Amino acid sequence: MRKNIFLLLLMCSVGFHTYAQTQKRTLLWEENFSSQLLNENDWNFELGNGCPNLCGWGNEERQEYTKTNHTIVDGKLIITARKNGDRYTSTRITTAGKKEFQYGRIEARAKLPTGQGIWPAFWMLGSNIKQVGWPKCGEIDILEFIGKAPHQVFTSIHTQESHGETINTMKTLFSTIEEGFHVYAIEWDVNQIAFSVDNQQVYVYKPTSQNENNWPFAQPFYVIVNMAIGGKFGGPEVDDAIFPQQFAIDYIKVYQ
Repeated sequence: MRKNIFLLLLMCSVGFHTYAQTQKRTLLWEENFSSQLLNENDWNFELGNGCPNLCGWGNEERQEYTKTNHTIVDGKLIITARKNGDRYTSTRITTAGKKEFQYGRIEARAKLPTGQGIWPAFWMLGSNIKQVGWPKCGEIDILEFIGKAPHQVFTSIHTQESHGETINTMKTLFSTIEEGFHVYAIEWDVNQIAFSVDNQQVYVYKPTSQNENNWPFAQPFYVIVNMAIGGKFGGPEVDDAIFPQQFAIDYIKVYQ
């Protein structure tokens, strides 16, 4: 009898906790791509190849970013990477200066491209990047995927302490990750950043003691969505036969 009562109390406690967590979370912002054009009140286009200040976007990437490598179809943003002659093109958008967030759950539902040399990402940078530079501003890589490493999702943190090296990272195997849409998210608070794929926690970044070099995350960050080609991480080899490739984003949501 006592055991049954204990189990009942435990179930109630868990149920109340889950309900309380759900109740206190509020949808702060969402992008459902419900218009025919990207809303430039919320989004910026980053264009070109990064030159002259950051050629290859700092990673020896091959693509040029344009305003013409994306469409919105049936409520989904479709970024298409193409090769025309010797030129690779793609799209990169950010919410810098328009929609910036500190703490909460940030998630995207997306379908990945495939093939050697492809490198789609859903990530965030600290809003003070122009003042302090990278990596001191901090970087949160909610999703990175590289075609040369199929069935794997990369989730990473960059800080001044890591000096640009990807040491705070996790590579997680999902045998069907290239099939259909999946939800990529972080739960970010004053102590830690927890990463998940389809609500399965895959990595937690939680320094034992925080300082400006390992925790630049007590400030607003902005969202970035892009698909790179080649580079130090996605390449260097690129299989030109794979193009065009599409990175589809169903929605982005921010809860606090």
